[in-house]
Amino acid sequence: MRSALLGLALTSLALALAATATGSPSTPAQAGACAKANLDLIQDGRLTLATDNPAFPPWWGGGETRRPWKVSNPYSGQGYESAVAYAVARQLRFTKAQVEWRAVPFAQSFRPGPKNFDWYMAQVSYAPERDRAVDFSNAYYYVNQALVGREGTRIASARSIAALRPYRLGAQLGTTSYQYIVNHIRPSSRPLAYDTNDLAVQALKNGQIDGIVVDLPTAFFVTAVQVEDGVIVGQFPNRGGRERFGMVFESGSTLKRCVNRALNRLWSNGTIKRIQNRWLARVGGAPVLR
Repeated sequence: MRSALLGLALTSLALALAATATGSPSTPAQAGACAKANLDLIQDGRLTLATDNPAFPPWWGGGETRRPWKVSNPYSGQGYESAVAYAVARQLRFTKAQVEWRAVPFAQSFRPGPKNFDWYMAQVSYAPERDRAVDFSNAYYYVNQALVGREGTRIASARSIAALRPYRLGAQLGTTSYQYIVNHIRPSSRPLAYDTNDLAVQALKNGQIDGIVVDLPTAFFVTAVQVEDGVIVGQFPNRGGRERFGMVFESGSTLKRCVNRALNRLWSNGTIKRIQNRWLARVGGAPVLR
């Protein structure tokens, strides 16, 4: 009897080890509260994700092939944020067909109150004041801000932050780009804030402002696609710690812990680096303004 029990125990142990080695739901990422069936989701059995609309490259891609998306289609899996979102979804054992996207304006993502998404991604930088209203995941991207001007204008030859102070600058309202202007560039005239980045870009094209501040990958898109004579004047050093993008969750969400576990695996196994190399390969080439 004792031999039979010992044999049964060894068999059970072997099966458990085999399941772990093959990546079954008994692996640490899927244990306990992070098992797919135990996740606290907006919709049972589905991930409900959200981003801004329009969603621009290089963060999103695929073109507008599914309403209501105006520029990029987050369902495509193309672009840095879409690719990271689906990589995390796979870690949580969701198929692409089990992911649903919703259009939510940027500023609404970090307002207090209930959310109609499981997490939100639209280059939302962690900030303590935002973190009091919502929860943030660990970093999925570390970002520098950059300045876009127009070729042939005086600002385009600026080589330092001090040289930017006489100029009219603008950025999207509520962003860390706008706060960087206010806190670190400190121009002589009050910077202009726009409801969307599109409006800031249009103001630059119209000559209403001399330059706009955006994150560096977006600066490459602006100069390549949106502003024909656009030029990246330079990128800025981080002040007060590395700026990072995180997924946004409703305050108190238990899903955050599981997403952080998935992100840690994607950083450690090189997946995020490979996604960066594919979608953000150009971001290292801008001079630093100090």
